[in-house]
Amino acid sequence: MKSFEELGVSSPIRRAIEELGFVSPMPVQEAVIPFLIEGRQDVIALAQTGTGKTAAFGIPLLQRIDTANRDTQALILSPTRELCLQIAGDLRDFAKYLDGIHVEAVYGGAAIEPQIRSLKKGVQIIVATPGRLIDLKNRGVAHLENVSNIVLDEADEMLNMGFADSINEIFDALPEEHTTLMFSATMSREIERIAKQYLHNHEEIVVGSRNEGAENVNHIYFMVHAKDKYLALKRIVDYYPKIFAIIFCRTKLETQEVADMLIKDGYNAEALHGDLSQQQRDLTMQKFRQHLTQLLVATDVAARGLDVDDLTHVINYGLPADIENYTHRSGRTGRAGKKGTSISIVHSKEKQKIRNIEKEIGKSFQQEPIPSAQEICKKQLYKVMDQIVKTDVDDEEIAPFMADINRHFEYIDKEEIIKKIVSMEFGRFLAYYADAPEIEPVKEKEKKEKKPQTDRQKRLNKAEKGYSRLFINLGKRDGFYPGELMQTLNRYVGGRQQVGHIDLLESISYFEVPEKDARKVMTQLTGIRYKGRIVRCNAEDDKPAPTAERPEKPTRGRQHRRDDWQALMRPKPRELRGQQPDFSEEGWARRKPKKK
Repeated sequence: MKSFEELGVSSPIRRAIEELGFVSPMPVQEAVIPFLIEGRQDVIALAQTGTGKTAAFGIPLLQRIDTANRDTQALILSPTRELCLQIAGDLRDFAKYLDGIHVEAVYGGAAIEPQIRSLKKGVQIIVATPGRLIDLKNRGVAHLENVSNIVLDEADEMLNMGFADSINEIFDALPEEHTTLMFSATMSREIERIAKQYLHNHEEIVVGSRNEGAENVNHIYFMVHAKDKYLALKRIVDYYPKIFAIIFCRTKLETQEVADMLIKDGYNAEALHGDLSQQQRDLTMQKFRQHLTQLLVATDVAARGLDVDDLTHVINYGLPADIENYTHRSGRTGRAGKKGTSISIVHSKEKQKIRNIEKEIGKSFQQEPIPSAQEICKKQLYKVMDQIVKTDVDDEEIAPFMADINRHFEYIDKEEIIKKIVSMEFGRFLAYYADAPEIEPVKEKEKKEKKPQTDRQKRLNKAEKGYSRLFINLGKRDGFYPGELMQTLNRYVGGRQQVGHIDLLESISYFEVPEKDARKVMTQLTGIRYKGRIVRCNAEDDKPAPTAERPEKPTRGRQHRRDDWQALMRPKPRELRGQQPDFSEEGWARRKPKKK
């Protein structure tokens, strides 16, 4: 392993990071820092949260700044204000012994006037959320024409949050000669598309493997009925007496409700979501980092950038809609070489999601039974006994009171005193679990034997010889019929694309193209927009699992689909009868009936 000096890090920065506890570079730092210091080419770095990403791009950016020039020379984009503030703070720590370096964080949800004043004074590095940066650029305050380096931190999350158009606008304002570094936890199709658009001759650096969960994280799930989710959460928290965790919920309302119930039941918990003011969020996160709060109940967006090294658990109060969000959640724990546990509370309908996540991150989940009252009480009892044994006693401080203490307990034997102390500390759990409601186990449904497929069903599920069967996330609900498919292919793929069988469902579709054209069709269609929706097109085997919002249920048989096709083809102009239909834009226009 190389040292920071061998990587080319300057002496003032090495002095600062050594004071921060940096001993030797982490893998992502060792791989990325030389590229950025030399400025050789664009980089995509795939790394989980907690792998040292900020130092990986922050150290070389600081080193390449011309301190004599107050123009903005580096730009760092992040998805949330919390992450924005954290990056800016880290950069200032790294630049402690560098003179003339000015770093400013600009983000929404805060007053814009102080940010305007800071930028007018001259800032070499701007750390920004996309929306606020565009606002400042349009006001003529943020000048990007001299930016030589841009970093997209957690690029996948920025795309998930709908910042694609904002990122496009920001890149349009940059000079032609600049270096781009893109950090992401997962390599999604959207990331690949952005990379093709904005990165040139880029290097891909992977720490671990693509779309992989954190190495030091165990994945556990508990299956319960929906009505028992909160009771299960309480038991899980009680079963781990030393837990220090983030509990992820899917909505702001659910986040606040769960936090309020935990606080009411005597737990040290707080909520973190977008409806809180910036001051409230900062105070909540500060208390959590200082371990004054044991359980933080948060939404995915609010917890972005909340890096706490000694987090023991992440609890999913229900699985997220996207697998990528699960990767981000679980990556909050198991950091800096420590072990962590990701716990999911799921109901029976979410079992397939577990399988999809396992396939994506390359790790297996372990199903556990809900802890019993007896197991929980035993764990809590051991915790109390351990606390008593490990309590340090200051003999000098307590000596003046020992005579009164001994006289008070003179007629109570040792065993009775121990019982009273343990009961005093342990009584809440004993009282609750003495009458705690039972959680009914979820019975696994017996798998029904599948009926053998008919010849007709086999034909539907298998492409013809020489053809590939492709999936596209558009269906009848989107107004997507054979004619629209052919128009889309003609427009984006070019030429007269040959198409085999077409199977239209309510929310998705399948179609067949010659094997030699499959890769081209998938590449050209993926990422385009159809009536406001981002299109995904991939091989049938790679199609995403159906979701509750867009169920995969066929609504019509193949004969009906054939009828649709024939009805579409019936009104042919005379000049086209007996000929191969022309689906180009001109041909399509000719087929429209003339108004009388």
